[in-house]
This record gives sequence, C-alpha cells and structure tokens, in this order.
Amino acid sequence: MKLLSFLLLLFTFQVCAQQTENLSSLQIEEIMAGNEFIGHQPDNIRWSLDGQSILFDWNRYNQPGNSTYSYSIKDNKIDSLTPDFYKTGSEFSNQKNYRSESYRIEVYSWQGNLYRYDRSSKKTETVLKSASYIRNIQRDADGSCAFFQDGLGFYVYCIEERSIKQLVLFEKGEKAKEAEKNYMEQEELELFQFLKDQEEVSEWQKEQDQIWDSEIPKILYSASSVSNIQIDGSGKFITYRINDYPSTTNTHVDHHISADGHTYAKNARAKVQDSDASHKLGIYDIQNDTSYFVDFSTLTDIRKKPAYLKEYNDTDELYEEDRKIIMHELIYSENGQENILDIRSYDNKDRWLVQVDLKTGEIKLIEKQHDEAWIGGPGISSWNMSSGILGWIDNKTIYYQSEASGYSHLYTENVNTGIQTALTSGNWEVHNTQLSSKKDRFYISANKNHPGNREFYHLMIASKELIPILTTDGNHEVHISPDEKTLAVRYSGKVKPWEVYYTQNKKNATLEQITESTTKQFNDYAWHSPEIISFSASDGEKVNARIFQPEASKKNGAAVIFVHGAGYLQNAHNYWSGYYREFMFHNLLRDNGYTVLDMDYRASKGYGRDHRTAIYRHMGGKDLSDHVDGRQLLIDSLGIDPDRIGMYGGSYGGFITIMALLTEPGKFKCGAAIRSVTDWFHYNHEYTSNILNYPSSDPEAYKKSSPIYFANNLEDRLLMLHGMVDDNVQFQDVVRLSQRFIETGKDNWELAVFPVEAHGFKKTYSWADEYRRIYTLFYQELLEPSK
Repeated sequence: MKLLSFLLLLFTFQVCAQQTENLSSLQIEEIMAGNEFIGHQPDNIRWSLDGQSILFDWNRYNQPGNSTYSYSIKDNKIDSLTPDFYKTGSEFSNQKNYRSESYRIEVYSWQGNLYRYDRSSKKTETVLKSASYIRNIQRDADGSCAFFQDGLGFYVYCIEERSIKQLVLFEKGEKAKEAEKNYMEQEELELFQFLKDQEEVSEWQKEQDQIWDSEIPKILYSASSVSNIQIDGSGKFITYRINDYPSTTNTHVDHHISADGHTYAKNARAKVQDSDASHKLGIYDIQNDTSYFVDFSTLTDIRKKPAYLKEYNDTDELYEEDRKIIMHELIYSENGQENILDIRSYDNKDRWLVQVDLKTGEIKLIEKQHDEAWIGGPGISSWNMSSGILGWIDNKTIYYQSEASGYSHLYTENVNTGIQTALTSGNWEVHNTQLSSKKDRFYISANKNHPGNREFYHLMIASKELIPILTTDGNHEVHISPDEKTLAVRYSGKVKPWEVYYTQNKKNATLEQITESTTKQFNDYAWHSPEIISFSASDGEKVNARIFQPEASKKNGAAVIFVHGAGYLQNAHNYWSGYYREFMFHNLLRDNGYTVLDMDYRASKGYGRDHRTAIYRHMGGKDLSDHVDGRQLLIDSLGIDPDRIGMYGGSYGGFITIMALLTEPGKFKCGAAIRSVTDWFHYNHEYTSNILNYPSSDPEAYKKSSPIYFANNLEDRLLMLHGMVDDNVQFQDVVRLSQRFIETGKDNWELAVFPVEAHGFKKTYSWADEYRRIYTLFYQELLEPSK
C-alpha cells in the first residue's frame, strides 16, 4: 500500500513538472531579479562645470543604491566621487537654471543651501545655509543679481556686494477688517476718558507695528497655496500664482505586513472628480508696493463648450462663466523685457501662449492650440505640470512645439509681426529640443528615420537643414558639454542595455563607450532581437509591433500577445525596453516555442496626434481592436492556432487584457491581468479626465471604457494579479471586479495577491511568483493536450 501511495505521489509530481516544463536556459527566478541579473545601468548624466568630466549615477558593484561617478575626458578614467567634490559647484550643471552661456560667478543651491562658484578661480563659497530649503534660483538680465526662494520668502542676492535682502514674504491669511462700533460702543467711548485713553494707546501700537512690518512687504493669500514665484529681468516685478484646490476625499491603502503586526492605512490619491482647481496670476510691483491680478477673460474661446456635450443634448455653444485654466511659469527673453506664458484649460481642450504686460496685467495672444480630444504630444504642455518646449531665440522670436500638422513639430513665431515658421515637418516627431548658445541652431532628438528611434540632429534655424549627428538605430539620450563641443550620451539598443558614451558634437559622430554594466550571466545568453513589423488594422491604420518568432523546429503553434502599460508609451522600438523583465520573459517563451507579439497599439507614443488620441472617450476601443487585428495577423500570416492565443499585460496592459476577455469573448483563450484598472470612475483625475472628460458630464465614456460593466461576459480563463499596497491602481479595483464575478456566478477566474507590493513590484520573490503563475497559465491553457 505504501509503495502504491509513493508511486501515485511520484506520478502527481511528474505531471505538475510537465505542466510548467521550461526548455529555455533562462529561469524565471533569475530573470525576475531584473538589474541584479542584467547589471545596473548608469543614469542621470550631467557635465562638470569646466566640461572636463562627465558625471553619472551608477550602481557599479550591486550595492543597495547608486553612487556618483566621474569620467575624465582627459585621462579616460572613471572615479567614484567623495562628498567634497559636490562643494566644487559640479552639481550646478544638473539644475534647471543651468545655461551654457555662463556667468563668471554662478549661483546655485545644493541640499537646500546657497552657493557661489567663481569660474576664474574655480572656488566655491557658501553664501547662506538655511534651516528650510533654498530653491528657485533666478538671475536678472545683466547677471548682477541672483534671486532665490527660502520658504515663502523671496530674496535678492547682489553678487558683487555679497548682500542679501528680502523682497517680499508670502503669508497665508486675510487683511484684517476694521470692525465698526455699534451704538452702545460709541456711547461708552464718549462717556469715559479711560476708554478713550485705551483706544489712543491701541492706535499708536498699530502704527508702530505697521512701521516695522513695512520693512518687509507681505502678500497675503487665503487660497490653498502660492507657487511659481518669479521675478522679471528688470527686477521690478514679482509674479506668483495663487492656487485654490477643491476639497477631495483621499483614498487609503491598507498595509497588512508591519513590524508590530497591526494593519495601517496610508493616505493615497483622490479619485477622478468633476471639480477643478482655480488659479490666479498675481503681479507685485516692487517700487510701488502694490499687487494686482492678470485678467484672462479675453482669452479666445475661454467660454467655448467641447463638442461631446452635444451628445447629451447640451446645444449651447458657450458656458456662462470662463473655463478653469492653469498658468505655467513665465519665460523671459534674454534682455528680460519680454515674456511668454503657457496656459492650458482644465478640460484639456485648449492651450494658449500669451504675453503679459506686467505694468497693467493685460495679455496679448500669440498662439492658440485646440484639440477636441486633448492637448498633448512631445514637447507640449500636458497634465498641468510644465510649459513643454517653450523659449526665446532672440528678444522678439519665440519657439514652441505644436501638433498642428498631426505630428509634434518645432515652430518659431515673431511676437511683433505674428509671422509663424515651421522649422520641422513630416510624419515624425520632435522629442527634445535645446537652443545652442550661438542661437543659430537647435539640438533636437527625433524619430525621423524610424518611429522606434531617438536620433540626434542639429537643426539650422535659417536654412531648416537637419544635420545628422547620431542616427543609428536605438535611443540616444544626449547631454551637451558647456562649450557644446562634446556629447555625453546614454545609449541603448534592442538587446543592448543602457551605457554611457561620449563623442564629438559633429556630423555622423561615432560613439566611444565609457561604462560596462552587464553581468556575465546576462552576456552568456544569446538574446533574440525581435523584428519590428507593421500591419494594417481593420480601419486601415498602420500599427507597429515587435515579434518574437521561435525557431521552426521549436514552434508550438501557440502565441502570447503582450500589452504594454501607460497607454501613452512606446515599446515596439529599437532600444532597451523599460519592460526589461518582460523582454527576457518573451525570450524564455520563444525558447519554449511560443510566438510573442508586442505592439504599439492606438494611444501609444511616437506616432503622432491621431494615433495618440484614438482612444478619446473609449478606452478599450481602438486600442483593443488593434490587438484583435494582431490576433488575426498571427493566424493568417504566422500559422498560429486560433484556439491557442493568450494575452497578458500590466496596468493599462492589464486593463486591455480584461477588456479583451469581457468584450471580445472567445477571441483569447486566456489572459493574465497585472495591476489592472477595472473601473475608470475610480482612477486618478489627471490621467483619466484627459481621455474621458468628467464623470458627471460624460458618464457614458466611463461606462463603455470600464471592464466592471461587462463582468457578466467572462467566458475565458482570467488570472488577475495585484499588489495590495498599490497606491496608483489600487487593490480595490480587482476587489470590486471580483465581487461582480462572484455575483454573476463566474468560476473561471483567479486572483493572486501580493501583500507587500505596490504598483511597481520591488521584491524578486514577488516578481518570480507572479510570472511563474503566468507561465503556468499559458502552459495549461495553450499547450496541454487536454486543452
């Protein structure tokens, strides 16, 4: 009997082993270690102030975190840096206000303190140490003064005199109102000398307080916060933004694993809402000690309603009040006399570029951009955080990016004449832009030769000529030396992780490699370089994809479709993927005979405006139909069995996976959905309102885009995997969908939870557990003979 039991146990073990048989030399446990298996790659590249060294962060020896290294151009040598090095001003070049047309004395902040660096003597001095945090360094037009913010105080530092003066203090509160005396109070004051004496002393004390307070002007604000404190080039006007944010209900995330054994709830983001913040742009006239606000009511179409409201029988063209807008930072011309301001409507339909008359608070419209879907694209302000690519070539000409042609390109405009010039054009995008110190050219990153590249060019302003500098396939993240003669480059290819290189800033340059980051175990495997293919979707649009095809002798007739996350992200490209674990997993699947398709579906980055906005008001529409069309490509062109195609992805990719199983039942044999959005009514405001508008004004867009409304359609096997402390796509998303599955009697779904993981997993054992489950799902559903 014991022998029979042993044989049964052995047989059961062998069957389980066959279920997850792996023919690859790659093991899930090792590739899910991520960069510990690959090798930690350098990042955060910048130049030393003298341009003789390239600085970068790197975990060279697999430590708990990165250290900073320096590569000497002269000595061709890499050294780790000591803390004293940071006191030499070398971190200045990594800051926002760095400019190659340098001052003799540079002023910068580091670790909350203020420093000055003398380029002649190469000496650094401490100007001011602060218990709070000094930031927001600015210079006036002639460079004689630097301005900085410490807390809510704004200061001027006169460089030659080495003096500091506080210009203004922003203080939360309201100006006290003098209370009127009632009849009885007036009578008492008339009757008693004692009360008259008290009032006289009180009035005198108020006068004294005002004398002392007047030494430091105060600007009172009653809103939520003040931000974007700036000074113009003349040093006469300070601008600031008053922010009044609507009250929201924060979500919270329960942490069940803790040192003391208790469960703790941590606050997290609010959900998408119908209310927007209110902002005002204030101007403080220093000489006249007066404040006033800019009037934006003259903005073109400020009250225009979006077109989608007509579907809800709202036929009025205009709102009764101005739409909510957000203003970004003012950008000043070199002489400090001109400015340009980027403004975006909170309904995401409009962008305005205006000039502000600081003396009057009036505006002049320079450029207006409109998109009935949402304003966005490379170099264009989005998510209400930055102005995008915007600046001055000279004191009359601005440059900016626009999707007017259908692709994000670089434009200039004379603010006096209104003459606009397109410097670039074509079915490709400009992804990054820097004006040269001589102002005769732009240094640009673009995907001109292939959507999946990031090439580097010189764009000559006068002739519009593009001079190729680095145009091989891959991604070139370029950092230009202070004298603009040398380039520090972080480069990667499809099967080559990121490394640091340098080269001369000249036509058709050749890279010289500085770092060697990959491990022996990574180098020992022959990584498959996936082919990038294009196919026509059912509506005729072109879709790019990576395809991992196994050797003919190993091909098993099954396929897996991977769906990248974020929506607006690119993965069918020629450089090292941010989904490097998934890339290695696809190599493992290929070794086991699977064909893997990984596409840049509609909504992905790198393909222009129409591709970007194709999901407007319907996530799970064109983005999902592209995957259905990709499935047909696998069947028609690659001989894949239509009954043996699975799908998986994380975040937005998990959302598409669930939508595929619920709205296209029978098309995919199984799906693994990781950290998935299941109901867009429950996601964050910034991302969701861009695409689906507001929940109250466009509820149908939310309903047709949310898997939870289609839970009753589940037919194919679904595996959901989610971190319980995810503060982005929260655990509640899969809990709510699980309840719907329970209520509708579905039994072909599973939920794997990871108690200590957030949106991006950190622990190798969690990654490994997750992908063992996914691999087993594909084996059981796509390969087992019984299936």
